[in-house]
Amino acid sequence: MRCVILDDYQDVARSYADWSALPDVTVEAVHEHVADHDRLVEIVGDAEILVVMRERTPLPRSLLERLAGLRLIVSTGRRNASIDAAAVTDLGIALATTSSMATPPGELTWALILGLARHVAVEDAAFHAGGPWQSTVGRDLHGATLGLVGLGRIGRHVAGVAAAFGMDVVAWSPHLTEDRAAEAGVRCAPSLTDLMAESDWVSVHLVLADATRGIVGRDEIGAMKPSAYLVNTSRAGLVDTGALVEALEGGRIAGAGLDVYDVEPVPLGDRLRRLDSVLATPHVGYVTEANYRTFYGEAVEAISGFVTAR
Repeated sequence: MRCVILDDYQDVARSYADWSALPDVTVEAVHEHVADHDRLVEIVGDAEILVVMRERTPLPRSLLERLAGLRLIVSTGRRNASIDAAAVTDLGIALATTSSMATPPGELTWALILGLARHVAVEDAAFHAGGPWQSTVGRDLHGATLGLVGLGRIGRHVAGVAAAFGMDVVAWSPHLTEDRAAEAGVRCAPSLTDLMAESDWVSVHLVLADATRGIVGRDEIGAMKPSAYLVNTSRAGLVDTGALVEALEGGRIAGAGLDVYDVEPVPLGDRLRRLDSVLATPHVGYVTEANYRTFYGEAVEAISGFVTAR
């Protein structure tokens, strides 16, 4: 059997799991993002197994129908909205997913918050370029209000760190109750707009679905304080990117920390790339050693079970 691993950007997929446990499977890895479907079909060819990293490469019906040899897709992470599940079923392809950890994206959320609060990118660039010594004034987190849009596994992890910083934490989600918020040690906002209006920092941690797409829209961003920051390490589709860019360009909010984008990799001419008020990372919230061991280790287990059952 032949297995192709897509989007192994760092060329590490084969070092974070014991692929030798699959003696009857030839494993190949693709290290760049391939958006062109014709080229992707050529690369995958007659492979029976495809391992995809999160949502880096969408698998719509039009593409799946061209991968005639495909029998198993393993997607890292608990869910992958970019795979056409109905097409997978119709075509008789097995679909497996792996577990994931809440701590890596939570930790990156704090890297972005701290980076923005203390102007880390600006000061680091000045240090290496021989620029001004101490050119910025940091923002205090202690005593500030952190608003969490979503209080699931990752949101609760972020809330716990906020408590250690001495922050006041308020949360909102479509189905959040006061009791559930109290269990996490946070306040429950009456509405999303109320949360946006009172928070010094807003961090988004919802699952992207039809009901949550664009949930942080123009009105919600417009309710934010001019001194407030928006951080999104969840999914780009949760936030109206156009409205966010307009607010940043107009100086109507202080800045944003972003790890997720409508198009990835982000085009070189994208307006976000020109904004100094944006601290950006290339969707690396889940990219850590422990998470990769989980992803690829469980991928090997899923493939092994598939091969054995054949």
